[in-house]
Amino acid sequence: MTLSPDLLPALAALPVLVPLLGAAGTLVFGRRPRVQAIISLTALSAVLVISGFLLYLADRDGTTAVQVGGWPSPIGITLVVDRLSAAMLLVSAFVLLVVSIYGAGQNISDGDEHQPTSIYRPTYLVLTAGVSAAFLAGDLFNLFVAFEILLAASFVLLTVGATEARIRTGIAYVMVSMVSSLIFLIGIGLTYAATGTLNLAQLAVRLEATPSGVRTACYAVLLVAFGIKAAVFPLSSWLPDSYPTAPAPVTAVFAGLLTKVGVYAIIRTHTLWFPDGAFDNILLVAGLATMLIGILGAIAQNDIRRLLSFTLVSHIGYMVFGIGLASTAGLTGAIFYVAHHILVQTALFLAVGLVERQAGSVSLRRLGGLAAASPLLAILFLVPALNLGGIPPFSGFIGKVALLEAGAADGSVLAWVLVGGSVVTSLLTLYAVARVWSKAFWRPREDAPEGHLTAAKPPTLVEDSTDVYYEDRTDPGRMPVLMVLATTGLVVAGLVLTVFAGPILGIAERAADDLDDPAVYIGSVLGPEAR
Repeated sequence: MTLSPDLLPALAALPVLVPLLGAAGTLVFGRRPRVQAIISLTALSAVLVISGFLLYLADRDGTTAVQVGGWPSPIGITLVVDRLSAAMLLVSAFVLLVVSIYGAGQNISDGDEHQPTSIYRPTYLVLTAGVSAAFLAGDLFNLFVAFEILLAASFVLLTVGATEARIRTGIAYVMVSMVSSLIFLIGIGLTYAATGTLNLAQLAVRLEATPSGVRTACYAVLLVAFGIKAAVFPLSSWLPDSYPTAPAPVTAVFAGLLTKVGVYAIIRTHTLWFPDGAFDNILLVAGLATMLIGILGAIAQNDIRRLLSFTLVSHIGYMVFGIGLASTAGLTGAIFYVAHHILVQTALFLAVGLVERQAGSVSLRRLGGLAAASPLLAILFLVPALNLGGIPPFSGFIGKVALLEAGAADGSVLAWVLVGGSVVTSLLTLYAVARVWSKAFWRPREDAPEGHLTAAKPPTLVEDSTDVYYEDRTDPGRMPVLMVLATTGLVVAGLVLTVFAGPILGIAERAADDLDDPAVYIGSVLGPEAR
């Protein structure tokens, strides 16, 4: 089958429109959870298929700009589909669908009577629309709008169930996000005052004629805003306290996707506006600090979710490392590592959700004997854990090697320091996940300091369980089939990324080539004469 190039403009807006229409449909059927689930899964499946078509067309035909409503660029809203945005759409659509299946399995098992699914599923679809809009946005204002859609949906999902801990962390999350949004707005104002436009392509042209100090100030403000959203050190302290209190599906999708939207914004603006290498050293230093501070925080944790939240922060540093190298090889490694990390980090959080159902806790002080109790669960945790640690031949190893080779090719002292920091971080990551394995899966539960305690009921969207003695638990670790299948699907996807690393690295390299030549993006949006 040959797909017409004219199909891409018709499909470009659908990753945003379809989930919004799905959200409206789930609100209409708010009293019918099963119908809501069908609508939600159908909408997310459609987004996945559309994203696959968009990546195929973008890889075949190159970058395409779509002018919404027929308004010419840069006056109207511009959606840009290139290899990078299409790849991000595809990976995020897959993760959002799998996590939705995981959540559906949890609700079916626990019963729908007391579950706030009437608001959970519409909000989840709105979150999907926000993620898609961020990847497609061709101007700063609509990127800001996409971030605000994410903020609104994220706050609802973080506080679903309205426990004290969730409300407290939700408020902290919103305050940090509002500060980030305020800084973003200031950056938008400064940029518009300096250039008279917010279109990313036109900004790339006009910033060349702007005094270097003004140009630097505009980007510095925006980089702070994006750094908060991406959890780049020292702007990352909010994340480990915000994510672990949410329900397992929410924590998983947040960990996998939301910080990557910030990383994407950094990649897009940095390569368009500063192809001459300004800010590269700042990004390299920030990447090194993010790696090391994050993983040292992970080692100190006894709660597995908090431990994984710190590893999430740490591995953002690898992506910033690739961006800061400002080379095709560095960007190739960063793009591949983003895809790898989305899949692996989400799989780990879903596996930890299964651990909590099986054992009644995610605290290493209470866990033990899981490998004997559930060998399948042990495999579902071990494979992505080794992948995260960069053990060969997994995709984590391939992504790290690509970044290390790019750093070695750069040859600067700072790049070599980052190479060493990357190796140390990888070893410490392996130590952190091995510690979880040895305590939660390998040792007998009776050897754990608090192994006699457990949650009375499996965790749900509503957190209302209390501690009881382990032998008195009424539900001895039943894992719903859909939750297991969804987790397995993500673990397998990480392995597929390993098996097909060559072709996927090829797509990442072609995307990096586009990023290295801003004229490709500018010409697609403003026309060939603007190149």
